[in-house]
Amino acid sequence: MSPILTEFVETLHPKAAGIIKGTARLDITGEGSVFLDDTGASLSDAEADVALKASEAVFRAILSGDQNPMTAYMTGKLKVDGNAMRALKISELLTA
Repeated sequence: MSPILTEFVETLHPKAAGIIKGTARLDITGEGSVFLDDTGASLSDAEADVALKASEAVFRAILSGDQNPMTAYMTGKLKVDGNAMRALKISELLTA
């Protein structure tokens, strides 16, 4: 497992555990995928209600609050596949 994915799982696990409804997957370009559900974050590329795809730098900027997820989506830095409403909820979770 890459140190980058390990860091994302450790950061996102407490944000997702017991909070997220449904499933989401963050596809980090060139690294792999982090799966989110009500049990937390784990490494997996399993099917999810929504998949968000971006570079490591974009996800880091979103998590730190330096990048607005909606702006990232509108400028093409963040791709969304699946339930748009779930994507909005996930973006709230990421920026919290």
